[in-house]
Amino acid sequence: MRKLPLDNPGTADHRSPVRFLWWMAKGQWHTLVVGMTFGIIWMSTLAVMPAVIGRAIDHGVAARDGDELLKWTGVMLAIGLVQAAAGIMRHRFAVTNWLTAAYRLVQVTGRHAVLLGGTLPRKVSTGEVVAIGTSDLSHVGQIMDVLARFAGAIASFFLVAAILLQTSVALGLVVLLGVPFLMLAVGPLLRPLQRRGARQRELMSDLSNTASDIVSGLRVLRGIGGESVFLDRYRRESQRTRRAGVAVAKVQSVLDALQVLLPGVFVVLVVWLGARYAVSGRMTAGELVAFYGYSAFLMIPLRTFTEFANKAIRATISARRVCRVLALTPDVVDPADPAPSPPLGSDLYDARTGLRVAPGRLTAIVSDDPDASAHLADRLGMFAGTIDDDVRLGGVPLPRLTRTEVRGRIVVSDTGAALFSGRLGDGLDVRGGGDLDAALQTASAEDVLEALPDGLDAEVAERGRSFSGGQRQRLVLARALATDPEILVLVEPTSAVDAHTEARIARRLTKHRAGRTTVVTSTSPLMLDAADTVAFLVGGRIAATGSHADLLAGDPAYRAVVTRETELEEAR
Repeated sequence: MRKLPLDNPGTADHRSPVRFLWWMAKGQWHTLVVGMTFGIIWMSTLAVMPAVIGRAIDHGVAARDGDELLKWTGVMLAIGLVQAAAGIMRHRFAVTNWLTAAYRLVQVTGRHAVLLGGTLPRKVSTGEVVAIGTSDLSHVGQIMDVLARFAGAIASFFLVAAILLQTSVALGLVVLLGVPFLMLAVGPLLRPLQRRGARQRELMSDLSNTASDIVSGLRVLRGIGGESVFLDRYRRESQRTRRAGVAVAKVQSVLDALQVLLPGVFVVLVVWLGARYAVSGRMTAGELVAFYGYSAFLMIPLRTFTEFANKAIRATISARRVCRVLALTPDVVDPADPAPSPPLGSDLYDARTGLRVAPGRLTAIVSDDPDASAHLADRLGMFAGTIDDDVRLGGVPLPRLTRTEVRGRIVVSDTGAALFSGRLGDGLDVRGGGDLDAALQTASAEDVLEALPDGLDAEVAERGRSFSGGQRQRLVLARALATDPEILVLVEPTSAVDAHTEARIARRLTKHRAGRTTVVTSTSPLMLDAADTVAFLVGGRIAATGSHADLLAGDPAYRAVVTRETELEEAR
């Protein structure tokens, strides 16, 4: 039994959906071959059973020979035992193949998502990624699951055809030619099924993305009274998705009906021909019974053939979506020749805005446009999505350093940061070995922890939905502080807390990060007053720097942003 998840899922071949599925199959070929072997044994025992029953009737019952009847009964028992054992092992390996494929798919896409980082949400919708982790992994796993039965169906088909050719060349040819004809008869349905299935997948992805947006912005929607607008939008999209699902179901229902009708008609034809042979004396009673058994058995491989085609289509559609994600490349890649690491305690300078962050100090950035300051924070951590040589650490442009070094030395925590589901302690101490107690105390989050019966062992719901907005923000701040980086960049870290809590956080943050470089974007006077230096960003450039008190007294534009005053109000 394979250990899951795998230590190394490998590097996927994402040049095309077929190549990707072939790569998946090669990665688990051992269990696939064993599963197919047991599938062949299992279905072959089913195929030869009618022949054994026919021999028992001819040589035992019709001939009134007890010894022959006992012998063939023993043969049936032995075949039945082999069939049972092979069926158990076939199913066991089918499940193993399904799980292995599903885990590898999750590991490959998860690893690539980590590699892409901030590039992923800019190029792929949330619904697209969710669909890979839900329906797509199931469809890819199912094609690996059905391979064992498909191999058995092929082997048993040729085995039955060979037996029938020995009984009657005409009947054998009917089987050999009739089964491919039935497969061709359902072929025209496969392409529209694939096209409609792909359309339904796209709509489901869009619907999941819309639902995610609504849930994440529910409080804002309620605040502006926009629930009904987005409810109507969700209803329209869900109905469009439903109609696409019905369109798929229509083709699927015809295909399912043909899976029963065509083999049924074929079996009736074969039985009719066999009955005519028996009446004419060219077939014994035992052979007629065996012939009927073959006709009934052929329903199994025929339905397996169409099931394989159906699942292959779904797996191809899913693999195409996976290939689209795996084909994405990060906006920022490691340089071919990295520059030497700047010494610890180097300053951080942005030539585009003129911002210089002195080492070991708390620098606050103020802007009348929150998006501008947030974008600057992303650029300081090399998260802006473009290669930016303007930001330099110790005089070295960030793109000249490896991403591992930049991510290790500069940590950016923005307002969109979320809590992951799982154990709270593991979610807060992401690097391991962090001082969580000090981080929680600085973030004024002790009360959040005390309210949880299990403390750090408490299970966090998806995206931290069980916490209020202020609680989530404080826990996210504690997580950032626990990483203890050389340079910490915080985007509006106290926007969702009350004034008393904000004052405590500002006071404690100064002490907690003493001697280490910290950058905070904020317009809160409480946070700005605790900063060593305040940089005022206007029109994409740093217009003024100084202490909060000096800027408040000497810069009317700064005062208007921080105190929300206008020049007219000041005149009054």
